[in-house]
Amino acid sequence: MTQLPSLQPFFGLLLTCALLFVLPQSGSCHPALISGQPDLVIERLSLPRFKFNWTNISCRVCQGLFIILDVALLSDANEERVARAVGEACIRLHLADEQVCHEITELFRSDFIRALEQSLLWPKEACALLVGPSCGKFDIYAPWNITLPKTPKPPVKPLATPTPGSPQSRVLFLTDIHWDKEYLNGTAADCKEPLCCRNDSNASLWRRREAGYWGTYSKCDLPLRTVENLLENVARTGPWDWVYWTGDIPAHNVWSQTRKQQLSELRVITRLIQKHLGRNVTVYPAIGNHESTPVNSFPPPFVHGNRSSAWLYDAMADEWAPWLPQHALKTLRYGGFYTVEIQPGLRVVSLNMNFCARENFWLMVNATDPANQLLWLVHVLQTSEDKGEKVHIIGHIPPGLCLGSWSWNYYHILNRYESTITGQFFGHTHFDEFQMFYDGETMTRPVGVAFIAPSVTTYINLNPSYRVYYVDGNYPNSSRLVLDHETYILNLTEANHKAGEPGRPEQNPKWTLLYRATKAYGLASLFPSDWEGLIRTFITEDRLFQKFWYFRHKGHVSAPCKDTCKTTILCFLRSGRSDFLKQCDLLNGVNRGSKVRKTLC
Repeated sequence: MTQLPSLQPFFGLLLTCALLFVLPQSGSCHPALISGQPDLVIERLSLPRFKFNWTNISCRVCQGLFIILDVALLSDANEERVARAVGEACIRLHLADEQVCHEITELFRSDFIRALEQSLLWPKEACALLVGPSCGKFDIYAPWNITLPKTPKPPVKPLATPTPGSPQSRVLFLTDIHWDKEYLNGTAADCKEPLCCRNDSNASLWRRREAGYWGTYSKCDLPLRTVENLLENVARTGPWDWVYWTGDIPAHNVWSQTRKQQLSELRVITRLIQKHLGRNVTVYPAIGNHESTPVNSFPPPFVHGNRSSAWLYDAMADEWAPWLPQHALKTLRYGGFYTVEIQPGLRVVSLNMNFCARENFWLMVNATDPANQLLWLVHVLQTSEDKGEKVHIIGHIPPGLCLGSWSWNYYHILNRYESTITGQFFGHTHFDEFQMFYDGETMTRPVGVAFIAPSVTTYINLNPSYRVYYVDGNYPNSSRLVLDHETYILNLTEANHKAGEPGRPEQNPKWTLLYRATKAYGLASLFPSDWEGLIRTFITEDRLFQKFWYFRHKGHVSAPCKDTCKTTILCFLRSGRSDFLKQCDLLNGVNRGSKVRKTLC
């Protein structure tokens, strides 16, 4: 077939868009405070070094290029040319160093191109994205709705604090472990690669810090000894009624990961958890966005063969079989989600939140309720409501950071089943925070709260940590609500420098209580109304908000959060639905100058 080298810069730009969502940028792994980020992407792709600018071509030319591209990609030789062009674009944009650019291009090119070929990205839609709305409508992620059952919503009963002395369940929560097999103390903690403290980390010219024994305040993940030390600690401080574990096992070296490595790390961490917590403690896992390779790549179940996620889901089902019954393993193998009865009257639903992630490029093919997961969720919730069960939902990515329609439908479902869903538990941001849900009619009555727990990893500039939830316990008519929670940290400053011997690490470092929520914030309970009241207090009492900011960073923060930073964070806390992040221009009369945008974890 005729070669089309002139299209290399064109498709290079398109695939480079994907790389912008993959490579950690500016050392960020959390909601970035960026204004107008979609425009930023196009601006970066229109730099003079590319000698190309989408706004300088007509819609007809743009659409013609896309039609030709569809034909060109039928040739493997053209795919090779495109891959080389993308690698060069990555280097020239300074997204990463040369080796990282070439490796991540090679890793992503095949799956991304196949997803693009199968997608609904028609020429008009592509050009609407790249040239502007005058060329068409970019509606890959167009609105869609989940139909709810006609069963009337039961009357909402006021929440009541349990009688003193009522049983409580003590639940361990782990998320975002990010074990780095290549971590090596003494290596460069400041480097030009997206991940440092590794065998091959090249020291930067501006700072020369070294990786610590137990972990490092930098863009570094954790050595295995720190993960095992955490598990030894929680084994001693049990007993635990059960454990929630919401994913992200591998490190952030997303440019060089293989399926073999991902599965090896899954097995190592799963078996360590089983070893230290014992056979009598059930762990309920959820899938993170880093479990797959390429990162964020989770094809819906209609993708079959070697490009499907069967290699990952089957391995998870094999490893997690000691914890989960056969019916749960069946849906896990199908789509990475499941439900299990924890105790009579309490059920957990583990969602695959990668089906709501804007970074999952497979959703270009079809983003309408991938795997019918939300439809399945509604069925589970309706059955639980009929039986009088309470439900806890666990997942990796918080719903407020999902694609618009997915997030809207989840919010709608939570409103309908607010009396059944009594707990929502997520991770992903690496920070200690939460997001609110309000009634669909007035948007003022708080109906739910998504707890977002801090990460085990240090990435970026954080202490390692874990969370403990105290839940209304196992007795008749229990609310199963979260009554309190605690956050524990490993203070790296102390752990890496033994008292009296600053050059040597502690051999048995202490994991210490950072705070208990009710005591730290002066709350009687942790009901949704309590969190809404706390947000209002944050607005008027800055000292309490700065305490939250300190806890949010797991006890390691260098500067206070003021003005735009504060109003942006307050908006985030109230945005259990992703479109609220774009729409809340005012917060109690305070003008927000910035928007909370996507995560890069």
